[in-house]
Formats: sequence, C-alpha cells, structure tokens
Amino acid sequence: MTASRQSSAAALAEWYRQGYCADSPPTVGLEEELIVVESDSLQPVESVDPILGALGDNMFVPEFRTAQLEIVIPPRLTIADLARELAFARGRVVEAAQGMTRVFAAGTHPCSTRPVRVTNLPRYRRIASECPCATRRGLPSGLHVHIAIADADAALAIHNACRTWLPVLTAIAANSPFSDGSDSGLASARLKLTEDLPRSGIPPAFESWLDLAAFVSWGAHGGLFPDMSYLWWDLRLRPEYGTLEFRFADAQTTVDASAAVAAMCQTLVASLRAQLDAGMQLPILPTHVLAENRWRAIRDGLDAVLVDPVTGVAEQVRDMLTRLLLELEPYAIEASCVDELAGAWLLLAENGAVRQRTVAKTAGIDDLLRLLVEETERPTLRYSRPLITP
Repeated sequence: MTASRQSSAAALAEWYRQGYCADSPPTVGLEEELIVVESDSLQPVESVDPILGALGDNMFVPEFRTAQLEIVIPPRLTIADLARELAFARGRVVEAAQGMTRVFAAGTHPCSTRPVRVTNLPRYRRIASECPCATRRGLPSGLHVHIAIADADAALAIHNACRTWLPVLTAIAANSPFSDGSDSGLASARLKLTEDLPRSGIPPAFESWLDLAAFVSWGAHGGLFPDMSYLWWDLRLRPEYGTLEFRFADAQTTVDASAAVAAMCQTLVASLRAQLDAGMQLPILPTHVLAENRWRAIRDGLDAVLVDPVTGVAEQVRDMLTRLLLELEPYAIEASCVDELAGAWLLLAENGAVRQRTVAKTAGIDDLLRLLVEETERPTLRYSRPLITP
C-alpha cells in the first residue's frame, strides 16, 4: 500500500471509530422490505410510485426492484416501540395503496416468474450494471436490524463474535421456501438469491478498524465499490449510524415475528457485550467454517444439523437455538424485550418457512399468497397504539 493510501485508510478508520460514540443510547432500528402486488392476481406490480407519493415520508423508500418498497423505522429505545412503529407504518402503506395494490412480507414472492424492472435510481442502476445476474431472479426481501453499540472497540469485537451465530439465527428466520412457482428445496431461497451480489454471506473478521478501512479504501481506489453500503454480508458494521446491522433475516410476515428476530439480535449483542466487559475473550472463527453451517441453515432451516466450529460435533439447530434462547433471556429483562424474545420460542416451533410449506401443502399456493397478504396487512393488537414520532 502506498503512503497516500495508508494515510487515507488511517483517516477512514478514525472516522469509523468516531461513529461509535460513548454517549449514544442503546437503541434498536430496523428496515423491512415489502413486496407490492396486484390486488387480484397477487402478482408483482411494477410501480410503487403512487404509494410512495401518497405517503410522502422518508420512512418509506424505493427498493432495488420496482415491485418493492422499504420501511425504515428510526432508532427506538425498545423493541416494543419499534414494533409499534412498524405496525403503524404497514397500516399507512395499506391506506396509501387504497386497495389498488396489496403488500406482503416474505423472503421471496412464492410464485412470480416474470421479470421485474430495476428501480431507476443511480445506485440501483450501478448495481444492475455491475451484477446483471442479480436482476434476473426473484424478489429477495429482507429484515435488517440495527443495534447501537456505544464503543468502537466493542463494536468490532462483537461483530467478529456474532458471525459465529449467523447460521443459527438464519435457521429460525427463514421465510422463503418457494421461488419461481415451486418449492426451492431451501428454507431461505432469498439468501441464495442474494449471493448473486458480491460480498455476500458470512463476513470476514477484521483485526482492527484499520483492517476494515484498508479493505474499503482498496475497493474504492480500484473502482470495485465506492463505500461500505456495497458490502452485502449477512452482518456489517455501520459507523455512520453507530450500529451493527444484522442482515441474515428474511422479511417476516407478522410484526410479532419481526419483533422476535430483533429481540434475538439485541439480546445477543447485550450478551456478548457483557462477556467483553467481564474480561472474556470473544471467539473469532474462520469464515469458511461458518459458511458451511450457513449453507445447511439455508437449506434445512429448523431441521438443519450444524457442526460445532470448534469441536466438530454435529448438533440439531433446534437444540442450539433452545440453548441460545435460554442464555439470552436474562438480557431481555434489562433491554425491556421479554415479551418480544418470548416470540422467538414460537418461531422455534414453526418459523415462516415451515408455515409456508404447511399452507401450500394443505391449501395450495394461491391460498398461501392470500395468507401472506392478509397477515402482513392485518392490524396487530399487541402494537395497536402508534408511537408518535417527534
């Protein structure tokens, strides 16, 4: 690396570190991608502009495809507040659509086979130009959870350690067994579709902020990617927000399921932070080993058998999730997300992928589509009172 690039990387690393301010409150935020469909056929409709125009709010933004929109919930102190905002935001989308179109949340559209245009924005045109394969297939839609961490060194250490749990979390959050009108043979077809993009899957571990900054600087200098927003891993550091962003989860059909996934992310970070504060060394495991477990989680979901990265012992992912949830429960008390974490036990019994297959088998794919729409748009009683945004 030349002296000028070393200096540039060092300055970038310092900017990254400053993003994790010690005075930041322990907030949680999320982004949810919805699929927009015709009201009768429930097939993708290639324009969300009327909905976004009626909403007129930067909480609702276009996504990569013209049949998707994203709900961006600002940081909140509790997941209950976050879920309340999400429920309210979904209701606003339904109201703006005026019955002319419908929306649903799932990792993929189960039976759409026709191509969907890429949204005409500079960022999306660039991605489509550089990754044409990503424009051909499916409508992968995810749930992204942002957990604030008020210390740069802690954020980096927790990022490296959280990688260990990504395959386990992937199994419980799988909600896309169908793609292109048939059973994909996967619990999360979405995560295979996202591999059409570079820099996807399990992220590497970074020894230091300079290590990460040097990689981003190298990519930008060589014209590979301009910044960290082009790192599409299942987990990534977001210094501009002071958060750790979890990106493994398929979009969840119900608000309760979204809240449960967010609670698992929040309490996992709290657990690792407590270990770090107690002087424990957090694990940093090889990316290629974790990728093997990720593949099994993508394929088999809750029925996956994963292999312990250290001992090599095979274990049912349901048993691993049971142990993890029990370990996380004490941290849910302090984070005020006891009820939301309890929802993860329901996902452990039947996650979205299991439920979709059950409905499709007993009632057919058309009834599955109707169910996805109805459950996404249905008001939720638990979070019925919207939080007023200042």
